[in-house]
Amino acid sequence: MCGIVGMVSDSPVNQRLYDALLLLQHRGQDAAGIATLDGLTFHQHKAMGLVREVFRTRNMRNLLGNAGIAHTRYPTAGCSTSSDEAQPFYVNAPYGIMFAHNGNLTNASRLKQELYELDHRHINTSSDSEALLNVLADEISHLVVGTTLTAEKAFQAVRGVHKRIRGGYSCVALIAGKGLLAFRDPNGIRPLCYGSYTNERGFTEYMVASESVALTGTGFNFEDDVKPGEAIWIDLNGNIERCQCAENPKLTPCAFELVYFARPDSVLDGISVYGARLRLGEYLADTVAHEIELKDIDVVMPVPDSARPCAQQLASRLNLPYREGLIKNRYVGRTFIMPGQTVRKKSVRQKLNPMPVEFKDKNVLLVDDSIVRGTTMGEIVAMARSAGAKKVYVASSAPRVCFPNVYGIDMPTRSELLCGDGKGADEVARIIGADKVVYQTIDGLKGALSDMNPAISDFDCSCFDGRYVTGDIDDAYLSQLEEEKRLAKEADKRRKAEED
Repeated sequence: MCGIVGMVSDSPVNQRLYDALLLLQHRGQDAAGIATLDGLTFHQHKAMGLVREVFRTRNMRNLLGNAGIAHTRYPTAGCSTSSDEAQPFYVNAPYGIMFAHNGNLTNASRLKQELYELDHRHINTSSDSEALLNVLADEISHLVVGTTLTAEKAFQAVRGVHKRIRGGYSCVALIAGKGLLAFRDPNGIRPLCYGSYTNERGFTEYMVASESVALTGTGFNFEDDVKPGEAIWIDLNGNIERCQCAENPKLTPCAFELVYFARPDSVLDGISVYGARLRLGEYLADTVAHEIELKDIDVVMPVPDSARPCAQQLASRLNLPYREGLIKNRYVGRTFIMPGQTVRKKSVRQKLNPMPVEFKDKNVLLVDDSIVRGTTMGEIVAMARSAGAKKVYVASSAPRVCFPNVYGIDMPTRSELLCGDGKGADEVARIIGADKVVYQTIDGLKGALSDMNPAISDFDCSCFDGRYVTGDIDDAYLSQLEEEKRLAKEADKRRKAEED
């Protein structure tokens, strides 16, 4: 999962790109980068680390120009420890293109081979984003022979991209001397939106970003979501054009964005993330009432932070007391993206601390957004018991995570997922040490999200139901993915050992 931003103005954009990345920091904590365009010259700085760690005053001063793109990275493909794979990526022809991508391509291996053998393009990293950039560059190259790049030719290039690649992707491309191109996959799996702001000089500035919070948090007015398959062209004079570039687009946004990843103050495809999480609490409450005797629950507690709205609404609907019994240390990194189970176990204890006064001699219902590996929840259940809880029930606002996500969320492989082999709620409860576990149903998940925007009839719920909306994922692909991840982990270990 990554966060992307693009901006066109008549004044320097470096500070606002930086501010937008801070608002999207939750989408990637491993690396960050900004590229700006000053005349025909690109300026770039990128490195491993959080946004505030990567950019210093000296770096910002060098990012000259009135147009730019930015990226914050959470690796889903390629190497997770090399700054070479931090984005934006660059190619010098045609014109010179800086490029940033959120998502994951499902035909990346075949694509890289085609690029080398047929298009004679070299990919220097293991990132599928660099492959996507080269596909775009190749499409543009064929269209501008003997002529120049226009909005319509940019849209034609995106049509060619859609025909050649598969997967989930939202992209921004800054083309030297021309403008900013943004586009989204035909299924709208990964989010993308844009906004505008008319400054005191009368110039209308535009920003494209992964989430609406990046727009509103930097003073832009939200205009619209980029539709599935759609491309947006913004020239350097601030003129904007939109075009549908896919043959059969259908909006099937990622449900896990709304359950966990996106900020609660964002709106994705017309769905308030906060409102969706409240609604998930209502659906989950009905399931809890069916599975557990309510008189046996003394208190409802969230696992902070993303499960808080769900837990609040669940407690309200069931007329149960709501308490904050787990206090979060906000200066410890997210355990979800930390490698290695030993590190995860240690970090959970550093990250969350139970208040015994809220647990002692009580039957507690803990509500979390999801249960992926089960390691974190097992530690939390143990903490609750050590704090004095008599019984510990667990409710998940998401259904069982049984399958890997192949569209841009770096979930574990099937063998690493707690429910990857089909475990039911009772077996999960035994493993994590809970008295009972209750999961959201898939119908409940889809119902809650559809209630927030009835115009969306379907969602990508592949990590829950194994139905991959691009239609090109089978068991052989998942097995190959698992092998690639194994090899990538081994390469990372060797690289770290060499550095040490």
